[in-house]
Amino acid sequence: MSLEIRPTTTAPGPEPSTQRPPSSATPLPPPPTNRRPRWILIGLGATLLVAALAFMTVGAKGSWDFVLPFRGTKLLAMALVGVAVAVSTVMFQTVTDNRILTPSIMGFDALYLLLQTTLVFSIGSARMTAIPAPAKFLLESAVMVTFGVLLYRWLLSGRRRSVHVLVLAGIVLGVFFRSLSSFMTRLIDPNEFQVLQDAMFASFNSFDRSLVWLAALLLGGAVATAWALRRRLDVLLLGRERATMLGVDHQRTVGLVLVVVAVLVSVSTALVGPITFFGLLVANLAYRIAGSHRHAVVMPVAALLGVLALVAGQTVLEQVFEFDTALAVIIEFLGGIVFLALLMRGDKR
Repeated sequence: MSLEIRPTTTAPGPEPSTQRPPSSATPLPPPPTNRRPRWILIGLGATLLVAALAFMTVGAKGSWDFVLPFRGTKLLAMALVGVAVAVSTVMFQTVTDNRILTPSIMGFDALYLLLQTTLVFSIGSARMTAIPAPAKFLLESAVMVTFGVLLYRWLLSGRRRSVHVLVLAGIVLGVFFRSLSSFMTRLIDPNEFQVLQDAMFASFNSFDRSLVWLAALLLGGAVATAWALRRRLDVLLLGRERATMLGVDHQRTVGLVLVVVAVLVSVSTALVGPITFFGLLVANLAYRIAGSHRHAVVMPVAALLGVLALVAGQTVLEQVFEFDTALAVIIEFLGGIVFLALLMRGDKR
């Protein structure tokens, strides 16, 4: 008896697939880019260009060889002051984490007036005007920078920084400086007091034009440093603890920012005079329309708004009101209203 073994056959099934399963590491499409900041910058730049052309040409009489250099120097001064005040305010508000503060209200304007009053009181207006303009400019800038660095580093760079203490110290020092100035003005000759009146408000008509290029050199270096710090400033918005966890030396960065802020405010104040609320007005408007919290966007927007406000305002003041009032008076009025509105709303961030 033979045993026959037959091979078993299986039903034909589907052939195995030779395709690999889709990989989970497939790159995702890039997120859509926000083009709003770019269009805002382009629009502000175009508007500023139109305002600058109007300032240089509208109402021009006489030889263009005189008009263009004369108005061009004034335009450059307004551009320097607008950029310096706007950038310094944005940086200062980032460090203090408060949008109702500006470096100007911390006593810079009062210290500037005290310096002018002290010079007139001690040596007289005639000798003060005889001082070389660059030497006087550098002296005023150095004193205000030293004051700002000492005050800010003392009150903001420690472990227990307090914005309230900073505001209180700035207000107290400002009142103290103004009190000294008021006391000395009561003792000087009334004719010499007229010299001080020109220094109480910022003026783009009576500044020393020989200082523009020196101010441009100092402010250019400070603005370049501020731009290099833009990414660190973004990290500072997260707070001290988080910034430290992300590898940013908080104390050193804050100290460097305050030095830059002091230079920007001091040089611009020494060039044309004090402007208290202009930075507050420009910075808060830039926050509203920038569409981003990145300093690479906010600082250029604020700078363009600052220059545009000064150029357009000066053009309207000269061509419409015919120098009936100072531009700084209008700026202080509008900035004061914005400051009170922010205080009533409690809008700190």
